Amino acid sequence: MPVALRTLCFVLVATLAAAPVLAAEKEPAAATDPIGASLEPLLIGEFALQSGRLDEAAQAYLDAARAANDVALAERATRIALLAKDDKRAAQALDLWRKQGGEGLNVAAAQAVLAIRRGDERGARKYLTQLLQAPGDSGWRQALGVLSGGARDPQQSARLLERLVADGKIPNRLPAWLAFGGLAQGLEQPKLVERIVAEVVKRFPGEARVGLLRASQLREAGKTDEARELLASLAAQAGSDGDLRRAIADEYHRMGDYNSAEAVLAGGPQDDQTYALRAALLAQGDDKEALARLYEELRRNASQPDPQRRLLLGQMAEFLDRFDEALEWYRGVPGGEQRWSARLRAANVLHELDRGEEAFKSLREIQADASADEEARRDAYLLEASLREKDKNAAGEMDAYARGLAAFPDDPEVLYARALSWERRDDIPRAEADLRKILVAEPDNVAALNALGYTLADRTTRYQEALQLIERARTAEPDNAAIVDSYGWVLYRLGRKEEALVELRRALTLQKDAEIASHLAEVLWELGRKDEARKYFEQARKIDPDNRSLQRALEKTGA
Repeated sequence: MPVALRTLCFVLVATLAAAPVLAAEKEPAAATDPIGASLEPLLIGEFALQSGRLDEAAQAYLDAARAANDVALAERATRIALLAKDDKRAAQALDLWRKQGGEGLNVAAAQAVLAIRRGDERGARKYLTQLLQAPGDSGWRQALGVLSGGARDPQQSARLLERLVADGKIPNRLPAWLAFGGLAQGLEQPKLVERIVAEVVKRFPGEARVGLLRASQLREAGKTDEARELLASLAAQAGSDGDLRRAIADEYHRMGDYNSAEAVLAGGPQDDQTYALRAALLAQGDDKEALARLYEELRRNASQPDPQRRLLLGQMAEFLDRFDEALEWYRGVPGGEQRWSARLRAANVLHELDRGEEAFKSLREIQADASADEEARRDAYLLEASLREKDKNAAGEMDAYARGLAAFPDDPEVLYARALSWERRDDIPRAEADLRKILVAEPDNVAALNALGYTLADRTTRYQEALQLIERARTAEPDNAAIVDSYGWVLYRLGRKEEALVELRRALTLQKDAEIASHLAEVLWELGRKDEARKYFEQARKIDPDNRSLQRALEKTGA
């Protein structure tokens, strides 16, 4: 809660607590007292927010801002109204915000969003231009956020961005051009990406990071051979620039070329982080021969490896299925912050070696070790539950969670993990109960709000309740891709398919994810746009062919 709101709530509590004394000592406060007059609508607004009723919250905050003449409350009212897509109240709150002294980038961003919502693209360009012309990086980053999340649909964002590029409004700074190029890619506008790339090449000749944008564009267009050729030339120029090498490796990773990604990282300076990334890439590519060479290289040069290196060598040995060696490395971690991670990993290795009883004994020792930090002890319960699940021992899994909660009552991590386990078993009432326990202790726990809202939307018919929970999560993190996906999904369940389409497209722009892509595909299928739906089903298959939402959607649609 913002400081101003916490202060007002404290005043409310203090006033109520002191009411009998004050009544005896002095006359009641004047009815025109602005603080007193704002307390009731403020409290109503907070209760409405906690119930996910954003339209009521926006009105209550607007009333509080008028009563208190408080610029912070007016800003809050504006933001909530925009999130609720209540353009009328947003306009009223924004007008009040400006009258009370609000100015600067935040006001311009709100004005831009409201203009976009109204379809006033000329007005939107005016405010976006103000943001783009502001000194420093804050302005263009706010403009990027407006175009990413404020538009009614991707086509509107693309039109605005295209016009800003054509009018020369993008600031002459490489990070800004790269960011807007990335947005154009996310909006699936290849011609606009080409235009931005051409402009960036002209403005920043010889800059390697420009080549990254071009390579990304080629990859998105399916021209992987050309993309690889360009990435190879960039790697040759990278020298000791570790950040650039990681960015090049990331492009190879996005193409599924894990060996090339590892080779790029191998060509620069090495540290434990680089070695770990290389090992992970080789493991993901299932190249055990190359991983073994890297492992032997590290082992030869580690006569007295430090705890971090021992931990890394243990993980690499695990990747190679050399579990006895992994166990030796983990047990050789002498202490420090790596000790508990090593002990947990060692228990996992024992389980892989079919020494389950030893694994569980080791985990119970950690659980009972008073010298262990609380996180390690809690994670020992979570790992035990996970290993019991692998063994298909449902009773043992639930017993691990129960003992974990006995040791750490109502711990949100344990409750959350158990809730997901209940959901996988189709026991929605118990999943809901655990998520609600989290929310009793932590009403603003965004992960629990989103998980419960999505579960109710996906697995029950309690759509309105689900919407309220997701709205609360959206209030806290409006640009979280998982939450935007949940919002789109509940809109679909409510029959608001066109609105759902907008939100799911936005979610996929924010994050390429199999579940989001499958949700988008299902909505498109229901709207009769089956060719486009198949495109996103295929995208989801490439990301994660075993995704549960994808499998359910394919079964439902027959795609």
